[in-house]
Amino acid sequence: MTSSRSNPVDLLVRRASAAVLALVLLPALPAGATSDVPAPVPGHGSVGTSIAWKSCGERLQCARIRVPMDWDRPRGRTISLKLVRHAASRPEQRIGTMFINPGGPGQSGVGFVKGGGDGLDAWGDGRFDVVSWDPRGTNASAPVRCFRSEAAAAKFWDGVSIPTTRSQSGSFRGTAAALARRCGKVSGRLLAHISTADTARDLEYLRTLVGDRRLTYVGLSYGTLLGQTYANMYPRKVRAMLLDGLVDPVRYSRSAEARVAASVAGTDRVFEKFLALCGDAGPDRCALAGHVRTPEQRVHRLFQRVRRSPVPAPGVSPPGPLDEGDLMLSQFEPLRDPSVWAQNAASLREALRGDASELEAGARKFLTPPGWAGVTTSAAVSCADAPAAKGLAKWRSVLGRLKRESLLQGRVQGWWLWAPCAAWPTRGQDAYRGPWSASTENPILLIGTRYDPNTAYRNAVRAQRLLGNAVLLTHEGYGHLSFQDPSACVERARVAYLVDLTTPPPGTVCMPDQVPFGPGTGSAPGH
Repeated sequence: MTSSRSNPVDLLVRRASAAVLALVLLPALPAGATSDVPAPVPGHGSVGTSIAWKSCGERLQCARIRVPMDWDRPRGRTISLKLVRHAASRPEQRIGTMFINPGGPGQSGVGFVKGGGDGLDAWGDGRFDVVSWDPRGTNASAPVRCFRSEAAAAKFWDGVSIPTTRSQSGSFRGTAAALARRCGKVSGRLLAHISTADTARDLEYLRTLVGDRRLTYVGLSYGTLLGQTYANMYPRKVRAMLLDGLVDPVRYSRSAEARVAASVAGTDRVFEKFLALCGDAGPDRCALAGHVRTPEQRVHRLFQRVRRSPVPAPGVSPPGPLDEGDLMLSQFEPLRDPSVWAQNAASLREALRGDASELEAGARKFLTPPGWAGVTTSAAVSCADAPAAKGLAKWRSVLGRLKRESLLQGRVQGWWLWAPCAAWPTRGQDAYRGPWSASTENPILLIGTRYDPNTAYRNAVRAQRLLGNAVLLTHEGYGHLSFQDPSACVERARVAYLVDLTTPPPGTVCMPDQVPFGPGTGSAPGH
């Protein structure tokens, strides 16, 4: 469907309003710790009309709330969402609640706030309760399950890796099809109700339950798609919305093929920049520099080598070589964080010398059952948002296109996120696919990092043009999300916007506080 109805939410909002008023007048509960409980599966419990917060750490409170599995049937089956709240450090000047989604899809909002609550509190100058949740279908909120036991998952994923040859690809095609069937059998009807629009309805309901008249929201990476979806479904309910690391909503919601192509569009450019900055920094700061061949030439040589024969990795347990698929995987996380670029360069140098242990260790965590489970969760949500246009039989043409889009990550992301959708057993019943041009009363602040490997800067430019009232702040830095490459300029703009609704002048560009491989980032490891 092309739009999403909000009437079921509004009905529950009216029923909950009296309870919300009583809740927001209650004093904060005392600090203490509570243990997590297993995530409930969809059931028939009644929809919650208030949030019963309980202490779960210093300045932290946790809760569960039941919401309809299908918002079009508010009296039907329900699911339970796990929530967390970090109390404002300046409660006497409290403005309200700042909701935050860390991305994914599938990242744990609960874990994000528990692990970084004080830092997130500073984003709002201590004047907001910071609230997040595990979105439906993920982590502790009715998670998508594709196996009935850990043993079954371990058996299924044993020996599976990212394919790079025709034979391997044919085998992985069968793996993707089998995975989709298993997800459909185990998770069943839940899969049709985990789209971003379903989560936007949850967010709207949570807003009413905390008692805020309008929403203050921070969305990171995929969280920017959730923000754009909410802003277009509920434009009059937005107080402030800060989106960092923009997803292109048009390409994302068109098809799985377009979505993956958009996600890797900036990757190779960032990898090239990593190697160019390495060369400029010299051998004292980058282990790949200072040789007859440039860092670009040396890494190209490494890729040629692993295509012919894997590189030994004796330092991993169990020992095993680095092949081409693992080499591509090994670069996924380092490119997102420029603070580790010097270490990544040193790891690439060691592989050139014949020991790929560090690179193989970085790749292997994605090849464990938990690693594959995280990828499957992301695929499940995105498949609900927009299915694949082509089936698995067309893998050669689809993967070929994605490889042309990004030599480094096209095939990785294609097998991760396109292949399951190409065989997915169901479609999202209430997916939102536009329009994306709503105007909010206050401008939405967009932050685009110039060299972002996962959400290309051009996505932020397009979002600014699409939205009816948005301001783009350019972060002239590196990595995925602006805080990976800190900038005092960005920090000031973030606080001014969330607290005072003040946006930077159009065309503002913020420089990072330092550059990769530069002074203050340390010397080349092993130099």
